[in-house]
Amino acid sequence: MDLKGKVALVTGAGRRVGRAIAIKFADHGASVAVHYRSSHAEADAVVAEIAGMRGKARAFRANLENVAEIEKMIAGVLDAFGRIDILVNSASVFARKPLTQITERDWDATLDTNLKAPFFLSKFAGAAMRRKGAGKIVNIGDWAGTRPYKDYLPYSVSKCGLIGLTRALAKELAPEVQVNCIALGMVAPPDEYSKREVERLVSRTLTKKMGSPEDVARAVIFFCEATDFATGATLALDGGRLLA
Repeated sequence: MDLKGKVALVTGAGRRVGRAIAIKFADHGASVAVHYRSSHAEADAVVAEIAGMRGKARAFRANLENVAEIEKMIAGVLDAFGRIDILVNSASVFARKPLTQITERDWDATLDTNLKAPFFLSKFAGAAMRRKGAGKIVNIGDWAGTRPYKDYLPYSVSKCGLIGLTRALAKELAPEVQVNCIALGMVAPPDEYSKREVERLVSRTLTKKMGSPEDVARAVIFFCEATDFATGATLALDGGRLLA
């Protein structure tokens, strides 16, 4: 897919990994729908940065726990840009809590944002892509979907489900739409992680270094621009952590 003139919707695009992905799409000539939930100022800053690159972007707010808001956002993007060619499901809830303290609300908030939302976003956006005859969906996963993290049970389950969702959607949306997943390792540690904790995690990789949001953005571009042959695949982008 030639990204020039295409429209990419990136969820959670105001900060961190989502922001890097949005900027990368603009750099490759795509117009960008910048989704946010509460990071309004950050999303506006991304839109402004893309405008400074002479690109096109617009911010869209939606609570991804609410399917009606998801559908409204997709309609808004289609109304603003006329099409959706690419969807990147980047928004994610990542909360540490021991099993004994997990509540129903914790479970629902995590699974709704990390798994249910990507399904409904893909359902609505995928229909628009198929009408145009082509499209790309990239889900941002985690290697915890293969090897769960301790004290992150709902998160790990959601990322395991996302890998399965990727495969199922690849079948459902074929042949027009290719759906792939990127299973991340340590690329942007949470703010609450101590320096010692980050160093310990990095030491457990084969590369002995931290990844970056830019690494993720380049992998997303690979699935969108470099090949139309990959679908249903999950790319491990974890510095070799799964093998270590």
